[in-house]
Amino acid sequence: MNYWLVKSDPETYAWSDLLKDGKTSWDGVRNYAARIHLRAMKKGDKVLVYHSGGESMVLGIASVTKEFYQDPTTKDEAWISVELKAEKSLKQPVTLQQIKSEKKLANIALIKISRLSVMPVTPDEYHKILEMAE
Repeated sequence: MNYWLVKSDPETYAWSDLLKDGKTSWDGVRNYAARIHLRAMKKGDKVLVYHSGGESMVLGIASVTKEFYQDPTTKDEAWISVELKAEKSLKQPVTLQQIKSEKKLANIALIKISRLSVMPVTPDEYHKILEMAE
């Protein structure tokens, strides 16, 4: 199993929208590095859902239910999406400030490559964020 973090502005598609919808196509990604990560996602992988755009926090856990397919928001075959299913909200959101303050997360892509909207996280990083949410 692999672990990922996806980012979305809450006014575009919020964690609460994913909870309400149950599942969604994670589409509209137009970054080549992020596309590589979408292509690598496998069914059952765990995904941290992060609000960007001022909120800057991890709010919930989703899982990949469908591996990459043509992004339905474009006819350009170069762009893909995956299907994500909401699993659960974190007990306490984990803020970017908390992540930056945690030494064990010093190398997380969220800090190192902050503009990337889809990124891998290591198992240790994933579990540390879950621990911080308790």
